[in-house]
Amino acid sequence: MNSRRDYRNSKVALFDGIEEGGIRASSSYSHEIDEHDNERALEGLQDRVNLLKRLSGDINEEVDTHNRMLERMGNDMDASRGVLSGTMDKFKMVFETKSSRRMFTLVASFVVIFLIVYYLTR
Repeated sequence: MNSRRDYRNSKVALFDGIEEGGIRASSSYSHEIDEHDNERALEGLQDRVNLLKRLSGDINEEVDTHNRMLERMGNDMDASRGVLSGTMDKFKMVFETKSSRRMFTLVASFVVIFLIVYYLTR
């Protein structure tokens, strides 16, 4: 949230003072424009360009960080998908035989009893 505020403030500072016709040149291109004013305007533009470079660098760094995080998340999802499919294959094998069904019923009843005892003691 703070970075958004900094971004807005730097955006305001970037375009502060530039209005329509804010940078003016004489229509007759005479020597009325002082060299000092030109240098001051040039320094102001350089400051704004440096600010834009810094902002774009920050944005680039943020994008790289998010890309790395998404890549890790995708790898974790692939790994969990593999574990889940292995577990489902084992459940299929358990349901195929009658003795395994009895074992599953026994394990399921223990889990249900454990949950009931847990909720009653909590």
